[in-house]
Amino acid sequence: MPRSIWKGAISFGLVTIPVNLYSAVERSETLSFNLLHKKDNARIQNKRFCSEENVEVPWNDVVKGYQYAKDQYVVVTDEDFEKARVPATQTFDIRAFVPANEVEDLYFDEPYYSSQTATPA
Repeated sequence: MPRSIWKGAISFGLVTIPVNLYSAVERSETLSFNLLHKKDNARIQNKRFCSEENVEVPWNDVVKGYQYAKDQYVVVTDEDFEKARVPATQTFDIRAFVPANEVEDLYFDEPYYSSQTATPA
């Protein structure tokens, strides 16, 4: 049984229906490659390297930064991400139904299906 990617409820006025949303496509296999040294087929290592000082940088000296202009960054900390986190909601409101041919194709990149979740009797 596939895992749902979203659990929540659809409400129609006073009626609330719990639902699960599933991806309708599943990737059965993935193809991945490693970078190798042409001379001896040894794996290439990705190192954290400082372009300014020409030195390898240990993980404890690495921070996340957002580039807002060429070569201009603002450092973003884990605390910044926590402050920006908004509470998740498990419901959404349906405001209107439209004919399928009025929905642009770009919204159909990934097919999904939903199912009603079991409710206690």
